[in-house]
Order: sequence, then C-alpha cells, then structure tokens
Amino acid sequence: MTAMTVETVYEAFAATAEKYPDRPFLNVLPGTADIYGIPPGELTYGAARQEVDALARDLMQAGYGAGMRVALLLENRPTFFLHWLAVNRIGGSVVPVNPDLRAAELEYLIGHSEPALIISIEDRHKELEAAVAAAGIKAAVIAPGDPVPGPRDQAVTARPLEGEAREAAILYTSGTTGKPKGCVLPNTYFLLAGRWYAGVGGLATLTEDGERMITPLPVFHMNAMAYSFMAMVMVGGCLTVLDRFHPRAWWQDVAASRATCLHYLGVMPSMLMGFDPSPEERAHQVRFGFGAGVDPKLQIAFEDRFGFPLVEAWAMTETGAGAVIAASGKDRLVAQASIGKPGTGVECRLVDDSGRGAAQGELLVRHAGPDPRYGFFSEYYKDAAATDEAWKDGWFHTGDIVRQGKDGNLFFVDRKKNVIRRSGENIAAVEVESILMRHPDIEAAGIAPVPDPVRGDEVFACLKVKNPSRGKAEAITRWCLEQMAYYKAPGYIAFVDKLPLTPTQKIQRAALKELALQLLEDPDTIATGHMKKRQAS
Repeated sequence: MTAMTVETVYEAFAATAEKYPDRPFLNVLPGTADIYGIPPGELTYGAARQEVDALARDLMQAGYGAGMRVALLLENRPTFFLHWLAVNRIGGSVVPVNPDLRAAELEYLIGHSEPALIISIEDRHKELEAAVAAAGIKAAVIAPGDPVPGPRDQAVTARPLEGEAREAAILYTSGTTGKPKGCVLPNTYFLLAGRWYAGVGGLATLTEDGERMITPLPVFHMNAMAYSFMAMVMVGGCLTVLDRFHPRAWWQDVAASRATCLHYLGVMPSMLMGFDPSPEERAHQVRFGFGAGVDPKLQIAFEDRFGFPLVEAWAMTETGAGAVIAASGKDRLVAQASIGKPGTGVECRLVDDSGRGAAQGELLVRHAGPDPRYGFFSEYYKDAAATDEAWKDGWFHTGDIVRQGKDGNLFFVDRKKNVIRRSGENIAAVEVESILMRHPDIEAAGIAPVPDPVRGDEVFACLKVKNPSRGKAEAITRWCLEQMAYYKAPGYIAFVDKLPLTPTQKIQRAALKELALQLLEDPDTIATGHMKKRQAS
C-alpha cells in the first residue's frame, strides 16, 4: 500500500502498521490507567491492527457497513482510536461524544447525528439510553467488548461518496450561540492534517525515527484526532494521551512518556509558570510544544525556563489543515501573539465589516489550488444555509479577528464578537481573561462589554474568587493596572459562583454578555472605572 493509494484513515494506519509492526503506537501512563481502570503500558502497531481488524469483523458480521455512523463516548481511552479505526475500515463514520455532555445536550447530539450504534463506557449507558429514547430514534448502547447487536432497520447513512471524500466523522462545534453545528469531516480532512504536520518542518520537524507525543487534550476534538493522532500515524510515532491536564504531575508525566513533542492550550503555560522551579521540569526530551493561546508576556520566560519552543498555530474544526497557519519557522516572532505566515497551501484575506480589505479584520481563508475547500469540513450536517453562509463569496469566514504585519506575519486578536471597543481602543476579551487568570485568587474569569455613555464600551469582569469583597475587587483592579494597559482593566467587577460555559468548557460569549448586562444593575457589582487612569510615561 503506497501513500498514493491511501484514501482512508484506516489505510494510513495499516500502511504504518505494516512498515513498523513492533513500534509502540499508543501509550498509557500509570496515572491515567488508574483513573480509567485499564492496564498501563504500550500497544504496538501490529497488536493494535489485530484488535482493530477484529472489531471491524464484529461490526461487519453484525450488519454494519458503509456510511453508517457509530457514536463513541469513550473519554481519552486508547479504545477510542481502536474503535474509530475499525468503523473507518468498514466505510463508516464516528460521532465522538464529549463525556461532559448531559441530558439535553446528549439528546440533541444523538437526535441530530442519528447514529446506528453507540459505544460507551458503562457508567453512561442509562443517560445515553434515555437520550436515545427522548430523541425518538432506535440505537443500541453497548460497552467496548460487548456483543454487537445488529443495526436498526433503515439506519441513517452518510452520503455515498468515493475515495477520500467519504465521511469519516462528525464533530460538533461548541455552540457558543444557538445549537452546536455538526461538522462533517471526510477522510481527506484527517489525511491532510497528518501529512501537513509530518511535513511542516522548522521547529516542529517530525522524523520517522520514533517520535513520541504527549497530549492532555480531549481526543473527541480535532486537535487530538486530526493532528496529534494522525501525525503519529504518518511518521510511525507513539501517542501518549492523558485523561486530562494534571499541572502538578505534568513534568513527571512528560518525562515518563519519553515525549519528544507535546500539545498544549494557552492556559497550560500560565499554570505551569505559577509553580516553583524544580529539577523535574527540565528532565525531559521535548524538542517543541505545539498549540495556541500562550500569553505573550510569558512565552520567552516559559521557553527559557523549560527548555523548548512553543509553536503557536491557528486552525478551526471547519478548516482542518485545508487552511492551517503555524509559526514553526526559526524566524518566528516570539512573545508577540504571532501565528506565523500563511504557507503556500493557504490563501488569506482580512476584511472589515463592509467586506473591504483591511490590515486588521476578519480572517477569510481557503485552500490554494483548484479546490478551495480541499482539506476543509464537507458541510454543516443538515444545515446547507449555514454552510453556504460560511463559504460566502468563495471564502471561508472564520469569525476571527486577525492583524497582519508588514512582513506578512499574522497576529490573532480575538473572536469577531469578543472585541470590546473602548474610547477607540480595541480590547480582546481573551487577552484580559488570560492575564486575570494569572492572579492567585482568581479561579475563573470572563470578560464582556457593557455600554458606556462616554466611551462606547466598558470592560466588565465576572470573576470567581476566594473570599470575595469590595476590597478584593479594588486590589485586583490595582494589580490589573500593573499588568496591562489601563483601558483594558475591568471597569466593573462582579463576583460569581460560575461562568456560563459550553460542554467543551469554553465561555458562552452571548450568555456572558447577557449576564454582564444583568449584573450591571446589581448593587453587589463593584464599579472600578474610577481607578482606570492613564499613567504618566
């Protein structure tokens, strides 16, 4: 099987298993094994292929076939990947289920995707069965290793496409506004992501000499599914997936995994920088970290302290590697929130609200070449109007505000709807939140705009803290004035028990904005705008 004939995720895996049957494929650390109640240790490509092929035979013998969907609620366990590969081998598609979803969310996802079968950890079966009943469909819920029942009559199937275009998965967006959208992802999406990562080069160079990657990110998201997993498959590497990020044990986990590279999200570097230095934090073999959202003020100190570069990148569930951008070159702009320059395979435009070109504006992307949608999601499932709107005028509209420097480097600013405009200054909510999360007393922070009769918008902070008080609000504001430009500091602070979050633990921006407007009239909200004064230079 050559690279030219590989058309599916399974075929890519099988080709690597044939080439490197004795190499480690998936690795489970003892801590993760204890939490999940599964054996620790490594699974080789050869042994994994045998398991995958056996699972695929069971599915086919039970009557499952091309186009049928199988929902997987398996947390970050290795069996997630094995079942995905098995379903892919028979021409089916998987619907990864976030284990944090609860009744209404499960009902929506299952009713919308209409899987023919659900494979789940046992302690979620009752909830899933209730969701199946509430959604009005018929789908058996089984655990890994259970006998496979036959599919229901007239099981829904994906569109009958050929080759790489066949559906491999449906991933659901966070749904910060309205219901989550189901992104239909073809085999092309995953193959291109793996090939892109394997060949991106620069600081993020991967070889076929036995790479080892560690990630604490959820396997039911595109980062781990399309980039971490597929990159290791493409280079014959080993993937260590943790159940989640454990900051105090992180460096022990990294060392134990013998990782040569790791994946991160922005909050991780901030948390790790908060610990006292120790010898463990340099006892690793990591050459680079790959992720997004590191606080620019921390990046240089982080890299100096822990001994490897952080490669900042940009992509979306919808874009995959069809339009991915990464600051992997040695000429990257460290500590400037740069996501790098677009590669030759990506075309980009920045436009203002009227659609005119701008130095800072919404990022529009497409794949370079004859097929502008190559490597992207196929469609929003059951939502042709939303798909067409996203691809208006032949460009994918990302909803991200980006700035481009004179040298061509791109700088992420914020989501389009999360920019606060105060007295002519654009303030990125995520930037302020990132800084606030470095304060030792703040457990959660959400920033939203509220109207101001003079300045247009004012910065409103919803904070979860220990022992809230007016004095603490003023102390936090004074601290903010030392950490950021005065206009970015909160003009109002409300202490809350929790923030409105999506099932993937992202802030629900629309709900947060509504909450801020309500709390603006709450007598317990503390006005701190009088403390925001420009400091003499």
